[in-house]
Amino acid sequence: MHHPKTVSIAMLLTALAFTASMAFTTSETLAQQSQPALQTRATIRFVTDSDFPPFNFLDEEGTLAGFHVDLARAICLEASATCQVNARPWAETLPALQRGEADAAIAGHAINAASLRFVDFSDRYLPMPARFAALKTTKLEATPTGLDGRSIAVTKDTAHEAYARAFFRDSRIQVFASSDLARDAVSAGKVDVVFDDGISLLFWTTGTVSRECCELRGGAYIEPRYFGEGMAIALTRSDPDLKRVVNDALKSIRESGRMEELLQRYFPQRLH
Repeated sequence: MHHPKTVSIAMLLTALAFTASMAFTTSETLAQQSQPALQTRATIRFVTDSDFPPFNFLDEEGTLAGFHVDLARAICLEASATCQVNARPWAETLPALQRGEADAAIAGHAINAASLRFVDFSDRYLPMPARFAALKTTKLEATPTGLDGRSIAVTKDTAHEAYARAFFRDSRIQVFASSDLARDAVSAGKVDVVFDDGISLLFWTTGTVSRECCELRGGAYIEPRYFGEGMAIALTRSDPDLKRVVNDALKSIRESGRMEELLQRYFPQRLH
């Protein structure tokens, strides 16, 4: 027969063990609950346009392709969502979003105050840098010192004109009525460099219009105060959950190196 005192000690030890087990289980559960859950979505309906290569275009078989299309699919993959990407004229992408005909618009929209009155935006996926371009035969460094006394072509009343006047004060700023005229001036050798939107300059220098006269010079100038916050995915203001899903996916795509792979595929010359 067991002594009553022995039985009491055994019961006490059993109770303590049970309490410790429960405490461990509870703390483990709380730790799991404190970890951020992976944001997922059953389906994401993207809308884009089809006439802005290499961002969006129809390939030889008439299939929608491009950087934005592949980025949309990568977002869906990260979110474990079925992906729908449909094309519309660019001017109809945001109205389609507002009418509920799409969940997200990925068509090169810039984050700006005017658009924010009607739609929300994801985190930026691509900055909108300013760049210099010059004749391939022109020897210069596209820096404030390297452009001291040189002529810079800019388009009238643009952020590029304002930036050039603010930070290239020892250069000769020549203003043109349009970006086409500014580029014509540099290709004809009338000015030393043109300072303009980096993405459109990249397309111009590598396209047929420039007759391969020119090349990008120096690095990218990314200053939100002048050139905006960059490109982002437009979203409805009524669906904050989708914004979290998209932002989580974009973060994962950047951290995994997938974003850099897409940029290299569609933009062999670095945008920024």
